[in-house]
Amino acid sequence: MNFSIQPVLENEEYQLIPLQQGDFESLYEVASDPKVWEQHPNKNRYKREVFENFFQGAMESKGAFKIIKKATGNVLGSTRFYDFDESKNSIFIGYTFYGTNSWGKGINPQIKRMMLDYIFQFVDTVHFHIGKENTRSQIALERLGGKKVGEEEVAYFGEPTRTNFLYEIKKNNLNVD
Repeated sequence: MNFSIQPVLENEEYQLIPLQQGDFESLYEVASDPKVWEQHPNKNRYKREVFENFFQGAMESKGAFKIIKKATGNVLGSTRFYDFDESKNSIFIGYTFYGTNSWGKGINPQIKRMMLDYIFQFVDTVHFHIGKENTRSQIALERLGGKKVGEEEVAYFGEPTRTNFLYEIKKNNLNVD
């Protein structure tokens, strides 16, 4: 791999900053709301001990970010790149969550666009695992041009296997509207 899966990315309003161990408390403050996890495969991530495991997995991935609103410096959530596959020229984006005060404000499409614009310099296909009950994320990804291409069991870091839909966006199929 001749590129970083953890660069600093930014647009006018938001920054993706590589996640560091010292970010736990500020990120957990966002993650501690049970509503954040209602549609996610692990609905208990709002519990501190469950989120600690999630955070450890994020740190070990070496591709995780905290999402910052530049005007305030507030942490809005987290996302990451993971599972780069050189032979398939592909990577995954996922493990994304936002606090409820960021929902419905067009933040996620901007974040995903920043990530896609960056990573499509290096890969041709980006995959996404989305929990089969997570209709909010399925709709959001389809608006970006994501296509559902399968279903698979995913073993999240230190958690039981869960059924996810597999989506993909190819470099030449990214929606630009």
